[in-house]
Amino acid sequence: MVVRLALLGAGRIGKVHARAIAEDKRAKLVAVVDAMADAAQAIADSTGCKVSTIEAVEADGDIDAVIICTPTNTHADLIERFAKAGKAVFCEKPIDLDVARAKACVEVVRETGAKIMLGFNRRFDPHFQAVRRAIDDGKIGTVEMVTITSRDPGPPPAEYIKVSGGIFRDMTIHDFDMARFLLGEEIETVMASGSNLVDPKIGELGDYDSASLILTTKSGKQAIISNSRRASYGYDQRIEVHGSLGSVAAENQRPVSIEIANKDGYTRPPLHDFFMTRYTAAYAAEIAAFIDCVTSGTAASPSAEDGVVALALADAALRAAKEGVAVRVSY
Repeated sequence: MVVRLALLGAGRIGKVHARAIAEDKRAKLVAVVDAMADAAQAIADSTGCKVSTIEAVEADGDIDAVIICTPTNTHADLIERFAKAGKAVFCEKPIDLDVARAKACVEVVRETGAKIMLGFNRRFDPHFQAVRRAIDDGKIGTVEMVTITSRDPGPPPAEYIKVSGGIFRDMTIHDFDMARFLLGEEIETVMASGSNLVDPKIGELGDYDSASLILTTKSGKQAIISNSRRASYGYDQRIEVHGSLGSVAAENQRPVSIEIANKDGYTRPPLHDFFMTRYTAAYAAEIAAFIDCVTSGTAASPSAEDGVVALALADAALRAAKEGVAVRVSY
């Protein structure tokens, strides 16, 4: 079976997914939709697909699945629309910025029986997956603590901050999903501290640019998350899992992994400076996993329900940071 796909959204992440589809012999990109005609045409020219419309894709019985890379405020409506049309859906996170709306969307998905996968790409990073395998193989015993460091090279523009939903829904949401992925238990309480140390404009817009969080499960397992919108040394992405028998860690990645030793000491090349290059392999792997789901009938993971949980954690973190209290998560 060759999965016939339509791409909704021809921006930078849409281009990444278009390349991943083109490299997978089990799939074919047959249509692209975007409000910006030039962007859609560029992908059509590079992949051989046609420029189409939402309505045409919805009505086309030969299209098996859609990849949603449109703005966040369109996600829930498009998921529901294409679930009702009987198509499998891959959607970039989040489902919505509002938990109630996200839950309503998931209910529609359940009623239709559609296959929905959410784009938490970091679960597919080969280094983070190797950490998960070490846990599953018993190499470090029982997981006790997880430490996640996630810092961007620089802050996004103010216009993006205005529509992002804030640092916890936009940035930390990936770390919430990774914490669940590594802890193996649901998080019960959230403590969070937010500050403005990077860009005063972010504070003026009511958001934080620096955050520290402690997540705790019912059994007492903990995850510690450190976020910043500024890291002068590159895109800082590290995890460490401490267990009863040892620990396992994934270090920062570089475009070139070498080390030079001379009279000045030991030096290594800079880190990746952008999430698109740091997570290239992860983006390709998640699209391959989605194609697997469509062709084999296996359950999609991360699921739409995973998206709701991560959003609920983001809401709890925002309240914890504003009120200075530990917040019990409401799922």
